[in-house]
Amino acid sequence: MALTISAGTRVGALQALLPLDPLENRILACHALDITRIGLITQSERVLTASEAATLSALVERRLQGEPIAYIVGRREFYGLDFAVSEAVLIPRPDTELLVELALERLPVRGRMLDMGTGSGAIAVAVAHTRPDAGVTALDVSAAALEVARANAGANRAAVRFVHSDWFTAIEGESFDLIVSNPPYIANGDVHLGQGDLRFEPVGALTDHADGLSALRTIVAGAPRHLAPQGWLLMEHGYDQAARVRALLAGGGYTGVQSWRDLSGIERVSGGQAAGQGRAA
Repeated sequence: MALTISAGTRVGALQALLPLDPLENRILACHALDITRIGLITQSERVLTASEAATLSALVERRLQGEPIAYIVGRREFYGLDFAVSEAVLIPRPDTELLVELALERLPVRGRMLDMGTGSGAIAVAVAHTRPDAGVTALDVSAAALEVARANAGANRAAVRFVHSDWFTAIEGESFDLIVSNPPYIANGDVHLGQGDLRFEPVGALTDHADGLSALRTIVAGAPRHLAPQGWLLMEHGYDQAARVRALLAGGGYTGVQSWRDLSGIERVSGGQAAGQGRAA
């Protein structure tokens, strides 16, 4: 039976009435009532109108059906910034903040960075917002994703150049000091694709429809033509792929190949430096 919240319900009673965990209850109540977390406290005696009750009931029902909170409210925080999200893009995750931190450590003053498969623009916007001196370019094959990313760059006042491209196709001849990517890396048929939030996210941004390494291979092979001498390539990958990605990098002639662990202790990002001679003007 669908949840029904009655008109006349006090705001202060919602936490006990709603069936989700306290954080999700609060997020959906704030979104439905257009109030802040503090407002839930200061307006605890306020009663819901029929429209508000219906809106909140519908939002909670969507969550009970498994839809991600981020898609329901259309927002997600990442690296201290607010990002709009839709079903055209992956939901930014805290694990990916490691990639941003590593990029910021390796991006030289007034350096040039390329974010491949930008999605919501989370990585590119976070770097550009933190380092306004840098020249940040972001590409994606999805026009719908680029529309979301452009809006996020504007909302966060981050200067990012966006390019519609299937990997390196549209940036021939361009060179960067740093290339980063969070590409599709889940293998076709992986059981995780049918679980949790992944059921609702764009499948093309999750899986390469192959062994999970094809996009990573494409990036590793193509990046040297677009990296300045000693430029870095950094890539996020799956929890069990670090050794294989390091092998790809070593086989591609990169130096200083290594992996870095996320807050859960999982090797989440691997990378290496291009050879000393640049291959692009």
